Amino acid sequence: MSSNSKNALVPVPKRQPLALKEKDSKTKNFELVSGNIHFETRDDVRSLLPDILGKVLARVWIDPIFHRSFSKDPQATLEKGGVFLPGTMSIEFQKADSDRPRIVVYERKENSKFRLRVLYLQLVMMAGR
Repeated sequence: MSSNSKNALVPVPKRQPLALKEKDSKTKNFELVSGNIHFETRDDVRSLLPDILGKVLARVWIDPIFHRSFSKDPQATLEKGGVFLPGTMSIEFQKADSDRPRIVVYERKENSKFRLRVLYLQLVMMAGR
């Protein structure tokens, strides 16, 4: 390409040097929540947990270590991140090896073996035209 970019079909801007990260700079680890959050009711879980689980799905997508940890024991991984569900609720990570994993939260009533699905989250890729 010639040095005269005035006649170029697509002007090419001068590139800035790459930003370098200092070795001593302190970076904050990825946090699901700031502090700890203890859910008390089903309504709290339905209104607040989907945002947190969205972060979890995003991190599962890009962090293989977190993915392994979450797929082995999702509840313990959430608790390590400061998110505590009520004792009547459990969480499952389904389709852990697929492109579209799903997180499902269940509630079990006392003295019952049946579970009620409270919510689920799944990554869905959509293309528009």
